[in-house]
Amino acid sequence: MARTRFTKAEKSWILYDVGNSALVLLATSVIPIYFNHLAAQDPAVEQVAVGAWGLAETIASLIIALLMPVLGSIADMQGMRKKFIVGTVGTGAVATVAMGLPSTWLPFLVIYVISAVMLHSSFVFYDALLVDATTDERMDEVSAQGFAWGYVGSCIPFVACLLVVLNAEALGLGMQAAMLISFVITTVWWVSFTIPMLKNVEQKSFKPYEPNAVRKAVAGIGRTLRNIWADEALRWFILAYFFYIDGVHTVIKMSTSYGANLGIAGTQLVLALLVTQFVAWPSSIAYGKLGRRVGTKRMILVGVIGYFCITLFAAFFLRTALEFWILAICVGLFQGGIQALSRSEFGRLCPKEHVNEYFGFFDIFGKYAAIMGTGLVSAFTFLTGDPSLGVLSIALLFVCGFVIMLKVPDHR
Repeated sequence: MARTRFTKAEKSWILYDVGNSALVLLATSVIPIYFNHLAAQDPAVEQVAVGAWGLAETIASLIIALLMPVLGSIADMQGMRKKFIVGTVGTGAVATVAMGLPSTWLPFLVIYVISAVMLHSSFVFYDALLVDATTDERMDEVSAQGFAWGYVGSCIPFVACLLVVLNAEALGLGMQAAMLISFVITTVWWVSFTIPMLKNVEQKSFKPYEPNAVRKAVAGIGRTLRNIWADEALRWFILAYFFYIDGVHTVIKMSTSYGANLGIAGTQLVLALLVTQFVAWPSSIAYGKLGRRVGTKRMILVGVIGYFCITLFAAFFLRTALEFWILAICVGLFQGGIQALSRSEFGRLCPKEHVNEYFGFFDIFGKYAAIMGTGLVSAFTFLTGDPSLGVLSIALLFVCGFVIMLKVPDHR
């Protein structure tokens, strides 16, 4: 990144992705395993640990869905965007460290929900700052760089955490102490990479300060939805995004579970997850450059086709660890790129003075999608008794997303 021609503001914005991705990776891999460890100490909860974890994720999702459109509208006012980032990152940092303190499952789960809400809420304000950090012409590449460096950067603290947890006994540490150290490492990484953005990115797009902002923000949710629907480009884009990003996140969330169901060893699954991170790094950068040259919409469509093929491969050919590694590499080729270009395209389409308000709706789909997809997988698996057919059903989401995306105008 040092050899590129990015401005200080663009580099600082990109670095926040490096910081938050460490907690994202930890939350999708080690934290659920640690929760199962705590739940196993309570015989009454051990059998329903998966359900308790799913309920916690659902509660966090609902809180974000209720808060973000309102807080996003308030954050559009002059000077408010970075204040909300300070609030969410600060509270999230305290909660993340605090996850290492409880020795029982229920307090841990409550603190985890707070940490997750703060982390994912910060994404809304961070994504909105993209329009302040760069120009419309450079948005694809800057957004892609964020995802790219986030993937590779997250591996550094993640590997450090793994070394501490896996060697806890040799280091004379109990599991709780090892996890506390891991949470501290991840939190320091997150906060450290937040500071440059707070120093070097200024909020340039804003609406005037309004009295009774909360009441007006609540009343304005319906207006925002009507405005999105009235804009042809935004209407078709957000509908297409709703379908294909749900498919993307379903693949991410279900791949490890599907691999385990096939009997693939847990070590192979974790290593494949790391491979995905490293493949996504250069792929995201390439996606950003191609989006600028051949068109954002075209590259999003390429990503949707890629994921459609990945779904077919998983349903019909995935049976061994080697094939799971192939799947992980293929996911890495498209995962960062399709998310990065979707973020930059939406940023270009929405009005700059209301960008945070609009991103409140966008990030609900983007960060907590996988509602329809997981439902389809569950329904088809239960009806047919074949997990492969359940995975195949995800392809329907990519077909819908592709067809609707074709309706998005190529130019404003």
